Amino acid sequence: MPTVDLAKSTLRELNHALHNIKDGSNETAWEVVNPKGSHSVAVGVDAPVKVDVHGSVGYYCGGMNSEATITVHGSVGPGVGENMMSGAIFVKGDASQYAGATGRGGLLVIEGNASSRCGISMKGINIVVHGNIGHMSAFMAQSGNLVVLGDAGDALGDSIYEARLFVRGKVKSLGADCIEKEMRPEHIELLAGLLEKAGVTGVKPEEFTRYGSARTLYNFNIDNADAY
Repeated sequence: MPTVDLAKSTLRELNHALHNIKDGSNETAWEVVNPKGSHSVAVGVDAPVKVDVHGSVGYYCGGMNSEATITVHGSVGPGVGENMMSGAIFVKGDASQYAGATGRGGLLVIEGNASSRCGISMKGINIVVHGNIGHMSAFMAQSGNLVVLGDAGDALGDSIYEARLFVRGKVKSLGADCIEKEMRPEHIELLAGLLEKAGVTGVKPEEFTRYGSARTLYNFNIDNADAY
């Protein structure tokens, strides 16, 4: 198991090594120690490897992730999993702003709380937050699923498209064109699968409320001018 100590190696050396993993390599599990809040840790990984980061990191950890499973044993700064394509990222602590922004696939699990704009412009990613999320989360979310076991801040789902939002706790307010929607059997099944993948136990899908688009802003209507 390769171990990279960022107190001795540079971040460029770490990411270069991760980007150059060859097909068939037996170096499938990596450890990163002493990250000390470094930005862009394990960005652009494009191989089915495991990366364990022991400590907290800064901006854009795991950005553009494809296939890798990245676990951060600490908290993360803004933009964790930004534009990730596949694979999984597990954050054992809290996440700062715009976690999972523009994510197109894969699974992002935050075991603590997430700050504002969680899931902004998400495009297919699945995000599960064990705690609370901040204001303007899922702003312009296009597709994918955002699951929140705690509470949501102001303007949840503002200008949302077809993403599905599941919140177990309270929602301070809904954004433009976001409404409460029926929880049908297919949503219960979907949510149960996401909770299992995220390691959530003792919580039932029936405890959540689903939110999504009212679809009134898809085409301009003068009666809705104030909402644009």
